[in-house]
Amino acid sequence: MKLYSVVLTQTAEKELGKLPLKVIEKIVSILKSMEENPRPPGCRKLKGYRNLWRARAGDYRIIYAIEDVILLVDVREIGHRKDIYDKL
Repeated sequence: MKLYSVVLTQTAEKELGKLPLKVIEKIVSILKSMEENPRPPGCRKLKGYRNLWRARAGDYRIIYAIEDVILLVDVREIGHRKDIYDKL
């Protein structure tokens, strides 16, 4: 079984730290599952971007890129759905 490395940008780490504990637990659970499957059920490729994906965690979104060649999931942004797309 191939395992991907999940890496958060400094921005994503900072945003994650600001969220409520229940939301953090849910997002961390999703990020851990991405080590085995970087395209979990419900994730979507973002239109207009070459290699950006979105995963949902309730009202929050995880924006990330997948590098299949080097088995890397690069988490770019984490935030509330009303704000997250403005940051891209």
